[in-house]
Amino acid sequence: MKRIDLVIIGGGPAGMAAALAAREAGIEDILILERDSSLGGILQQCIHNGFGLHTFGEELTGPEYAWRYEKEVLEKKIPVLLNTMVLSVSEDKIITATNTEEGIFQIEAKAIILAMGCRERPRGALNIAGTRPAGIYSAGMAQKLVNLKGYMPGKEVVILGSGDIGLIMARRMTFEGAKVHAVCELMPYSGGLIRNIEQCLNDFNIPLKLSHTVVEIHGKERLEGVTIAKVDENRRPIPETREYIPCDTLLLSVGLIPENELTAGAGISLSRVTNGAVVDENRQTEIEGIFACGNVLHVHDLVDFVSSEAEIAGRGAAEYILGKNKASQRVINITTDGRVRYTVPQRIAHEGDVEVYFRVADVYRDATIKVSDGEKVILSRKKLKFAPGEMESVTLKADKLEGVENLHFSIEF
Repeated sequence: MKRIDLVIIGGGPAGMAAALAAREAGIEDILILERDSSLGGILQQCIHNGFGLHTFGEELTGPEYAWRYEKEVLEKKIPVLLNTMVLSVSEDKIITATNTEEGIFQIEAKAIILAMGCRERPRGALNIAGTRPAGIYSAGMAQKLVNLKGYMPGKEVVILGSGDIGLIMARRMTFEGAKVHAVCELMPYSGGLIRNIEQCLNDFNIPLKLSHTVVEIHGKERLEGVTIAKVDENRRPIPETREYIPCDTLLLSVGLIPENELTAGAGISLSRVTNGAVVDENRQTEIEGIFACGNVLHVHDLVDFVSSEAEIAGRGAAEYILGKNKASQRVINITTDGRVRYTVPQRIAHEGDVEVYFRVADVYRDATIKVSDGEKVILSRKKLKFAPGEMESVTLKADKLEGVENLHFSIEF
């Protein structure tokens, strides 16, 4: 059995950023395991720009952003095993993996960072009535076909879901000569970034139909059209609003799910809200020495935030291996009021300042984020608008956390 100080599962932006941060923190014995044939993860197919403004202070495409990290990984000679699938992770940090050269093999690690990313929610989760013709794709699969393979999925397009991938693919399909008839969104607000709504829909006069969904799919061999309808406040279709749209392609952008089979297999508790691990501020899970970061922990809107979170996990893993990561005598648990959907981390286990990321459940205007310990208010900050598509964060100072037992995040008006 191989023995390695730090094993990172996933060679996307999270895995590479975590590896570089751990190396900088003093860990030499690092191995990245990646199931694909190259590093970079999903960024390889994201050829649009808009990446890197926070991290590098300039606008990059996805492959350019990934290459910045890959180049540094190569320069620092951090070992990488490509085309390697991890089969399981055990509670005592034994990794079982396989590839064509070594067959099935095991690695015993002092620390593990989980950085497997996320996947798209499939059509089967939607219960849309109708047939199963060709022409129905997830937005990410369509992106891969167009950007990496050079195939055009179709010419007459409807998109269900207004997440960032759906918005970006509305623009991409338009660039390639397709007609995007509508982007339908079940919720009364878009799940994507405001800049993507402007640049991908409004700039091309593509209609965004909020509180609408696809209720029926038509066609036998190939998709011939879809029926859409407006939904009420309980998200139930209103029959008299049904509208038929002829199309040959339906793209689904209906949410991302963290790839957490390995996490659950290791016996790590998952959050019901994020579907990712429950972690402390160093991104350490409830199992000592196993950390998680990036989209496997919670779905991010910007890859720059993935990188910064991965650096936290990389430094945390390094401190754990070097014996510097001493937990305090108390753990502060964080709860939310429902308007705040979730926080990451979900608990604070060490001393020092802590940055807490959070997402809200709806659009709130002229609202205040309040962090309290019982009747004591730790932090209060007003903002003109909170939106589900935008990640928010607050920094809690160490002196404000002295004597605190529980933290409660709420949105108030």
